[in-house]
Amino acid sequence: MSELARLTDHWFSTKDGDAKARELFHRHYSYRPYKDGRKPKLFVGPGQKEVLVTENYDALFVWRKFISSDGQEGVNCSIFRNESPVQASRLILEAEQVAVERWGYIRAYTYVKPSALSGTCPGYCFIRAKWRRCGVTKVNKLLIFEKQLRPDLL
Repeated sequence: MSELARLTDHWFSTKDGDAKARELFHRHYSYRPYKDGRKPKLFVGPGQKEVLVTENYDALFVWRKFISSDGQEGVNCSIFRNESPVQASRLILEAEQVAVERWGYIRAYTYVKPSALSGTCPGYCFIRAKWRRCGVTKVNKLLIFEKQLRPDLL
């Protein structure tokens, strides 16, 4: 674990392409394998990014700042996968600290696909972390959640 930098109680910084983080991403509902069989090392996509993993690689959180095709502004939680015993909302709150340290005061947003999740309240872990639902995408009907991240509120 010495090669990873601890950022919060639970999150460590790693790089896009980290093999163990990529394995965890492959279990996320947004993962789509290439039809031609390619297996790229990088999994986050273009833009500024912050890839976070827990010590045992049982949770993954990715912040990504890029030009959104649907008009969303801010920093995007593009991947959140929690297989750890730590409460998901706590991990989200700690990831927010990392985003504020990197980008300062900023709007955070994420997309949630209700049909890919179990339970009756899609996005519940984000709601517990004080995010609010602010819309639905035109394509795929994904729920959009947002939160204003401010250093004085963390």
